[in-house]
Amino acid sequence: MKLYEHIGKKLFFRYDIPIPYGKLAENAAEAAEAAADLGEVVIKAQVLSGKRGKAGAIAFAADPGEARREADRILQMNLGDAGVSKLLVEEKLNIEQEFYLAITVDGTTRRPIVLVSLDGGMDVEEVPEERMIRWTVDPYIGFQDYMVREICRRLGVGGELRKEFASLIPKLYRLFREVDAELIEINPLAVTQKGFIAADAKVTIDDDALYRHPQLPVIREKTVLELKAEELDLAYVELDGDIAIMANGAGITMATLDMVQHYGGAPANFLDFGGGADIEKTAQALELLLGTNPRVLLINIFGGITRCDVVAEAFARVKETRGIDLPVSFRLVGTNEAEGRAILQKVGIKSFTTMDEAVRHAVEMDRPS
Repeated sequence: MKLYEHIGKKLFFRYDIPIPYGKLAENAAEAAEAAADLGEVVIKAQVLSGKRGKAGAIAFAADPGEARREADRILQMNLGDAGVSKLLVEEKLNIEQEFYLAITVDGTTRRPIVLVSLDGGMDVEEVPEERMIRWTVDPYIGFQDYMVREICRRLGVGGELRKEFASLIPKLYRLFREVDAELIEINPLAVTQKGFIAADAKVTIDDDALYRHPQLPVIREKTVLELKAEELDLAYVELDGDIAIMANGAGITMATLDMVQHYGGAPANFLDFGGGADIEKTAQALELLLGTNPRVLLINIFGGITRCDVVAEAFARVKETRGIDLPVSFRLVGTNEAEGRAILQKVGIKSFTTMDEAVRHAVEMDRPS
């Protein structure tokens, strides 16, 4: 679960990690009031998507009037599928240098890893490998003083900055462990006359550990369509392609997505409508997909608990009631396969016996003639 920047900074404050003075605003008037108290400010949209700066969702203001205008502009923006409902208004920092500092989980070693670079700010993902210091931490030992010394040596940092690093990184590591984080990122970690200040905060919590943190708000990063699918008890993820995909099981659905991409197609979604679904639930899944206006519909059924005739009957019902006027590629194998094929044949749909055939057919139909 991703946290909004202002929530991440509240966690930083609790762990004595320096943050800028700031206030949360829900409208332009509140942003202007905050600017009147803070002086020159930076106004930042509180959304979960990245690249806010490039999207124009971060702005500077020298006075309350400018803060009001910029806040009004940002509040009217849509970033991805999300509108902007809250702003973080913070004092403008006089930044002398920008670092990058993060702690995440190394998928290879399955251990925490500290990432530090002198190249903080936007486009940190483009920092050359040799300029990013990586230090894997043994969780049984924890973060030790000698690790900070070695990181500072590699960075070429000494004096007061080295002392501050020696204090800052262990605090960040303790926060990482105690909130069961998957990622804690400060970009940029600003060097000012007052020392280090976390100019930004990106915190992601392990979903499976949320029960241990009831004090944290529940933040759902889902589109309107994904929330609708959740209400229908469907496992659905919206993607950017044109081929709508429906299958019965997470594994077979992922395999279908992979094969579509293998043949040069672009999946529009992930939809696993589950095993043992009845006609009603299967029809609801189909209605959801058709509502996205895909160019091609690909249905991949390997019937076990899910009966082929039930899926075919649901498809025939939806085709009759609302019409399906787009190309359909149907793979149907398993329990009551013959009955299912007969139902599909009556409504003019040919079914395949292998996933490879069905996927190739779907991708071919999606290509412009």
